[in-house]
Amino acid sequence: MKEEETLKMQGRPLSKILALTVKTGIIKSNLIPMFAGLTLALYTYDFGLLEKLPEILLAFIGSSLVMGAAGAFNNLYDRDIDSIMKRTQSRPTVTGEIKPKQVLWLGILMSVFGILALAFTTPLAGFLGFLGLFFYVVPYTMWSKRRTIYNTEIGSISGAMPPLIGWAAIHPDITHPAILGLFIITVIWQMPHFYAIAIRKHDEYKAANVPMLPVVKGVRRTYIQTNIYLIALIGISFLLGTLSIGLMLVALLLGIIWLGISVYGYKRMDPEKWAKSLFLFSLVHMTVLFSTVIIYSIMGIIFDL
Repeated sequence: MKEEETLKMQGRPLSKILALTVKTGIIKSNLIPMFAGLTLALYTYDFGLLEKLPEILLAFIGSSLVMGAAGAFNNLYDRDIDSIMKRTQSRPTVTGEIKPKQVLWLGILMSVFGILALAFTTPLAGFLGFLGLFFYVVPYTMWSKRRTIYNTEIGSISGAMPPLIGWAAIHPDITHPAILGLFIITVIWQMPHFYAIAIRKHDEYKAANVPMLPVVKGVRRTYIQTNIYLIALIGISFLLGTLSIGLMLVALLLGIIWLGISVYGYKRMDPEKWAKSLFLFSLVHMTVLFSTVIIYSIMGIIFDL
């Protein structure tokens, strides 16, 4: 047994094991909406990039650590179902390349230092970092993921925290309609995105007894619910108009195209292809929207628009 464990450890370097444990891919993707919220606050309140450089650096460090902690805790708790699902069977927490106690301490240390780093920007940013971590670990991972079809909705709260954290790191007030709009868009975006993944990985979720909406209620119910969320996404886009008509129009156009793909694709494709088309456009949607917010904000800061 010890020989087998040694061979496993030799298979992947420690850096790779740690990266998979804290889910660096998810960290990188979530830093983009965090930076979007951050740059939007810089532009809204007329701060220069150099003027808030310490806050920007601390926001990146703190957010990365908190997100990594969330990934570590999730991997630690889910290793039983991860061992069943094909796409997660190679995680170090499943293969035994890292011990549960090590993952626990890794998550605790990253949580503490991450929340502290965010708190040094503003106390609100630190609180939001804690709130996002808490929602991901307790209400989502430990409770709803295995018990209800609304697990995606519950998990979406923590998934939408990055833009709020980025904004709060610059200005301790998240009541501006533009950042609220960006937050709600990020919340709603997650349902069509993860429903699509659940359809494509239907058999794996079913084998692991995870009650994702398509597994429990079927594709037809998922299609209806997806469209309801996409219509809501289009409506919420108007909140961005309080800051920029251009940003609002980009968000509106992306939402309308996504709804069109859903309706058109459902009628003309099998469920697998329909889900794939929704999943791919969800990536385009977020990439274009957040990139537009970042570019618009930075251009506004540099050229004082």
